[in-house]
Amino acid sequence: MNNSLRLAQTVVAQLLALGIEHVVLSPGSRNAPLSIALARAAAAGQLTLPVLIDERSAGFVALGLTKATGRPVAVVTTSGTAVGNLMPAVMEARHAGLPLVVISADRPAETVGTGANQTADQANLFGHQVLASARLSSESGSAAAWAAAVARTVVTAGGVRTRNPGPVQLNLEFSAPLLPSGTTDPDPASSDEPPAPKSRELTVSPAGDAGGTIELDDRRTVVLVGDATPEQGSRARALAESAGLPLFAEPSSNARGGDNAISCYRVLLGIDDLSERIERVIQIGHPTLSRAVSGLLTRDDIELVVVSDRAPWHDTGHRARHVTDGVVPAPGDEHWLNQWRLADHRLRIQLEQSAGDRDPGGWELAELVAQRVTTGQHLVFGASNPIRDADLAAISDTPATTWANRGLSGIDGTISKAVGIQLATGQPTTALVGDITFLHDVGGLWLGDLETRPALRVVVADDRGGSIFHSLEQGAACYADSFEKVFGTPHQVDIAAVAAGYGWQVHHVTDLEELGMRLRLAPSGPEVLVLRIQRSRRRELDQQLSHL
Repeated sequence: MNNSLRLAQTVVAQLLALGIEHVVLSPGSRNAPLSIALARAAAAGQLTLPVLIDERSAGFVALGLTKATGRPVAVVTTSGTAVGNLMPAVMEARHAGLPLVVISADRPAETVGTGANQTADQANLFGHQVLASARLSSESGSAAAWAAAVARTVVTAGGVRTRNPGPVQLNLEFSAPLLPSGTTDPDPASSDEPPAPKSRELTVSPAGDAGGTIELDDRRTVVLVGDATPEQGSRARALAESAGLPLFAEPSSNARGGDNAISCYRVLLGIDDLSERIERVIQIGHPTLSRAVSGLLTRDDIELVVVSDRAPWHDTGHRARHVTDGVVPAPGDEHWLNQWRLADHRLRIQLEQSAGDRDPGGWELAELVAQRVTTGQHLVFGASNPIRDADLAAISDTPATTWANRGLSGIDGTISKAVGIQLATGQPTTALVGDITFLHDVGGLWLGDLETRPALRVVVADDRGGSIFHSLEQGAACYADSFEKVFGTPHQVDIAAVAAGYGWQVHHVTDLEELGMRLRLAPSGPEVLVLRIQRSRRRELDQQLSHL
């Protein structure tokens, strides 16, 4: 199917699924795919389609429709100055709190700034006058991604979760050919081309309202908890335990504890047929840590229920079916939970046996830290391998409160963040970081003479380079000639000497036994523990996990 028509049909189908009943259209060339898709929907009686040649008038006709109906109404224009003519209506909608959905057709991004006909930088044309905007291209993304973006944007316009309705913009980049040639019927019903995908069903509950909690049936369900606050994590764990459901909790979820937590869920999702039997995922927090979880969240055969404590929500796989403040799941099948427990137990035995056959590495280090830093203390994970290694750690009976930079998953400022957490809580804090993360925030070691000395211990897994890249595509043998220079970034920095130079107490730790002894005592001041580990076998060890 023609990509531009496919994008247009997906957008229109999703608008209809969201209850859009009126669309105002101003004709043009670049919005031809939308015009065809909308005309067919109008002919089928699915929406009304007033057509006006003046975009300024079109905008205000749409405003009249949305004001009278109280529901979102869309207005569609072609590219260039046509979009700018909607500014007065957008400004009125912003200050009147009216859910106006601007759908602006656009040229491909590579034509902006070239002088191409009717081409302007219109993606953020309305600035702060709109509540949200999305930019979609017929040449990138999938139908599921397009539909999810439309849904998120229209829901924002309606103010369902924010109680703050207003205008939004969907900017659609259509590449040529805009429509199939005249010799081919663009109607998928009479073409050999596959039909455009159906819209994504999505229900969004109002935030902070009695209607914000939904009841679920007894489908085979798992609770997946990504990065979350201590309060979110506690509620997520209680939810899984009260309903008798398997709990997949990332290290910074603050939910990784109790009898329902599955320690090796990440590996089981890739190698065990149990994962194929999952029918529903209750997602809490921001799960981004592993490709196995990303794969789970893109499965079309799973009902994804997103529990969000904020107006926006995370839907990385574009598969959310429900967005809500809370859920009341049906009691889980104990056999379902026990199957996950048994598979986890067997895999953990294999994992620990394989660890005994090699020199201690990042996983063993992370597990030791996760076990020894306990309730009443705080544990901060660095990005890259440390937090992923901790994702395979055994479940602790007395877990610490956990933190990480998982908003954008950067290595920036990890030591400084740990300092802030310790100063805010007054409780002993430990940070587990890699050497590159440590060096990236070495300035965070600076403590002025008049500043409070934090009770902070930084444990550095020093493998003299960027070991996470060994397990990614660029770690393959075919890239070995350039790997070390542009990914491994080997160095000979004496981390202990650097930390000592900043006045921190420093210990070279020779093995895990010594590290364990030092971790038994909570930190009383700024301290750095450095343990050298190997990264040469990192890729091999990661691949072994998929064959346990």
